[in-house]
Amino acid sequence: MFILGVGTAVPAKRYEQAECWHALKASSRYSALGAPARALLQRVLGGDSGVRTRQLALDSLDEAFEIDPDVLQRRFLAHAPALAARAAGQALERSGLVPREVDALLISTCTGYLCPGLTSYVGERLGLRDDVVALDLVGQGCGAALPNLRTAEALIAARRCGNVLSVCVEVCSAAMYLDDDPGVLVSACLFGDGAAAAVLSAEPGARRVEWVDGASLHEPAERDALRMEQRGGLLRNILSRRVPQLAAQYAASVLQTGLAANDLSFHEIRNWIWHAGGKPVLDRVRETLQLPEQEMRRSRDLLARFGNLSSPFVLFVLEAALRERAPGGWWWMSSFGAGFSCHGALLKVA
Repeated sequence: MFILGVGTAVPAKRYEQAECWHALKASSRYSALGAPARALLQRVLGGDSGVRTRQLALDSLDEAFEIDPDVLQRRFLAHAPALAARAAGQALERSGLVPREVDALLISTCTGYLCPGLTSYVGERLGLRDDVVALDLVGQGCGAALPNLRTAEALIAARRCGNVLSVCVEVCSAAMYLDDDPGVLVSACLFGDGAAAAVLSAEPGARRVEWVDGASLHEPAERDALRMEQRGGLLRNILSRRVPQLAAQYAASVLQTGLAANDLSFHEIRNWIWHAGGKPVLDRVRETLQLPEQEMRRSRDLLARFGNLSSPFVLFVLEAALRERAPGGWWWMSSFGAGFSCHGALLKVA
């Protein structure tokens, strides 16, 4: 399988973390929080969290404090199909394919629910064929991009599809609110909105980017460290302080599995494509794998600009590496998320 093109999209409105802090202090929600929660919010929004700005599907930050299930659902419906279609259209343009050539559309999300799913809305916007294989993938959290791509790989390897459009979209602002739970508060301070898409094909494109192999690890015993739950009709992110440690531990394990399966050594990897998760996650991954700081640069830069975009993030990093014409050879791409789960992919880039 080959990656022909990658595209990304974010909402138009960009907010600095300082803006978010001032809007929060002026809101009625702030006074309803306990002192520890207020101190945590000030520390994350005003300190060195690794995030400088975020682009959110909000016309004004005042909308962030409308904590109502119907409001959040309308936000998801208004923005998720549009963001997904923009990213997918960009990926198609870069691939050289036209919409009628797409045989399957796979869309991953965890920040909202539609029935029919996002594939119905996005397929219509793009003008895909009415017989396209449409699969809506849910419940995989921040790590969803690589399972999505592995599904595309299976469809192509089975010769059921020649060209697959893979999309990840998250409207995190449709699943964020404030209470006294530290995990909920940190999530509200660090996550942003966005979408990313990749066009996969049985045939190579202008630059040969080959998906060689994928690997995954699932540890249900650590499910409560990172997952989403619904309470009072609202989605809430359960986020443990152990996430950086778990992400690094499982990222190292999946990497070892992927390298061994392909008879490669650590030092043969030329480029590293990491989902960020957050600054502590990147720090722990770098320390565990003893990587030079330069290998985390793209992930840190994108985290600073957009925040943690959840499932699309790793494709943002891949797009940046391709745009920069990063040196060819073996590339390793990795994402992790709810479950606790971790995924890796070995790419061979000309």
